[in-house]
Amino acid sequence: MKEKIRKEISELLSDKKAREAIDILKSLNYGKELDSLIIETIQEMVDDYDLYVTKHNRYMNFCDSEMSHDFVKGFFQTTKGEYGFVIVSDFKEDIFIPGDFKGSALNGDLVLVKITKGEINNKKCEGKIIKVLKRGNESKVGEVIIQNKKMFVRLISSKNNDLIYLTGDTCRLVPGDLVTIKFLDNKNYPSCKFLKRIGNKNDPGSDIEVVLAENGFETEFPEDVLEELKTIPTEVLDNELVGRRDLRDKMIFTIDGDDTKDIDDAISLDKLEDGCYELGVHIADVSHYVKENSPLDKEARKRGTSVYLADRVVPMLPHQLSNGICSLNPGVDRLTLSCVMKLDQKGNLINYDIFESVINSKKQMTYKNVNKIIEQGEIPEGYEEFADNLKEMKKLASIVRKNKINKGYIDFDVDESKIIVDENANVIDIQKRYRGAGEKLIEDFMILANEAVATYISNCNLPGIYRVHGAVNDERLRKFLSILEVLGISVKENLNNINQKTIQRIIKTIKEKRPDCFQVLSVYMVSCMAKAKYQTDNIGHFALALRNYTHFTSPIRRYPDTTTHRLLHSYFFNPKGLSDETITHFENILDEICLTSSEREVASVKCEREVDDMKMAEYMENHIGETYPGTISGIASFGIFVMLENGIEGMIRLETFPEKMYYDSEKEMLIGLRTKRIFTIGTKLNVKVVKASKELRQIDFEEEKVEEYENKKEKQKIKKKY
Repeated sequence: MKEKIRKEISELLSDKKAREAIDILKSLNYGKELDSLIIETIQEMVDDYDLYVTKHNRYMNFCDSEMSHDFVKGFFQTTKGEYGFVIVSDFKEDIFIPGDFKGSALNGDLVLVKITKGEINNKKCEGKIIKVLKRGNESKVGEVIIQNKKMFVRLISSKNNDLIYLTGDTCRLVPGDLVTIKFLDNKNYPSCKFLKRIGNKNDPGSDIEVVLAENGFETEFPEDVLEELKTIPTEVLDNELVGRRDLRDKMIFTIDGDDTKDIDDAISLDKLEDGCYELGVHIADVSHYVKENSPLDKEARKRGTSVYLADRVVPMLPHQLSNGICSLNPGVDRLTLSCVMKLDQKGNLINYDIFESVINSKKQMTYKNVNKIIEQGEIPEGYEEFADNLKEMKKLASIVRKNKINKGYIDFDVDESKIIVDENANVIDIQKRYRGAGEKLIEDFMILANEAVATYISNCNLPGIYRVHGAVNDERLRKFLSILEVLGISVKENLNNINQKTIQRIIKTIKEKRPDCFQVLSVYMVSCMAKAKYQTDNIGHFALALRNYTHFTSPIRRYPDTTTHRLLHSYFFNPKGLSDETITHFENILDEICLTSSEREVASVKCEREVDDMKMAEYMENHIGETYPGTISGIASFGIFVMLENGIEGMIRLETFPEKMYYDSEKEMLIGLRTKRIFTIGTKLNVKVVKASKELRQIDFEEEKVEEYENKKEKQKIKKKY
């Protein structure tokens, strides 16, 4: 009821007129018996900074008040340093929060920020957190410790060894147990309440469970979700086919990784008589089963995304859906939303049709086998009848990619690492993840479908969720170009007019002149870009060079995609037609969905990186004393970050060098004051592993030998300067 009242108050005040409480009561007209509930709701909205109280004791939406010029709401994101950032859904730039100004905010908290420097939505904008409006993850994770027959918890994420007194039903806990706790408001001494046992620190896989819990991801589904699953069919029913286009006889198939079980996209291709192509992208109709505001939907919205880790997947949806009725498994009927596109011989999109459908996938293909066909000309057993169609798809994908690049599409071509683990989650090996023609083909086709759906919704001027990507941070880019100069890479570009072609030319120059350190330079260049996120304000996608872009193709593992499906159903496939009430409904909820989805995406990426760092450190614990070739990937005042060929990154601490070093922050260089040796991003080093800690997620190197990149002119400048 309160949620409904909140929405009606916001809508009432959307005309930007301030009203007294009595006027709001009269306008809502709920009756005197609910007046106290409405007043209570108004006060809560004031406390949450959804409403603003004027000096005449009138109320208006906070976003329409004079305070909104200096105060904004967003999600706080921590960094490895003391500082952080606040992500605001409709802002191109995040707000920088200095360490002294973050208050009690924790990662993922919804906070109110006062702007202290610069202007809102400006890259130099800084702020101070005034209030934590909502904890992103109220529980914390700790290890059980017993001292003097009393039970305490030591926080896993804490830098110190402070113990917190543990209360609650703790009789079954033993030392070494890993638990989630909630802090209690106790002024006499720090204390917390036991919530849930995760496992014991000696259990296989408990390390990953801790990372998940710290980032707010649950591995189990609540009881009401499990109850709802009992009402969902395990196969497509006849009455569900009404109004759907029957594509079950078409040659439609899926291409995924070897171990993929949640299959949400399938493809088809026909060559037309006029030489054009008809490409079909068929996506699992998740929103047909996950009804809005149901327990399943609320849980999926809370999770925001599936999390893919070294030894497991933590799904957004229960396996009965993600691996079952929603997964486009071969040989069974599945409900889908299809985007069928006509492309000319140059890869240009001529028209498209989006509709409800039913398919029956003819084969579950793997990237490995598809790559054998389209890269090597080999046809694995069972792929014979699909080989010609796959080759035609490869031909179209090549045309589409060339067309995309001509329009400004930026491919940073950054390698990812793949961590191989055994059945006990112990690391066996770390390799570079191969990205072949099959992977690129699927990527290109999915981007086409996402663009078509975004264009469809945008052209109809209806509320939508867009995947947006802002322009380059030109200050960061200028610094990057000065680093390239040190490496002998001269890039002459007009930095007053940076566009996609500018970035393409820089990438091409690096590939040609320094292919030996392209990977680390490419990673650095990615950091010069804005972060992609979800928002309702369609500003376009810079890196893809697209005016309209959304996420439509992965509804099993991303909530924004599920929401986009729900929009399509409500706007275009509803037998009752589109009403103003439906439009208003989505206008009211999409901003919050964008904000939460962006925050959960950040949390999942953080979770994945923390697990990767931990597993890489665990792997190197068994390689202490060994020497590897590496490339400097970052320079700081306290040391050098070095990346090995398999993607593992560690640090050489400054104090391990035999001479004093000067740190040039502008060019990100370290210079030996005695030898005048230059260390910069891209420098080749041989390093020895001297320390590795799985718990700290850190790897320490020492230099063995440097293969210094010679630049005599730069060296002469350094000798004169230092």
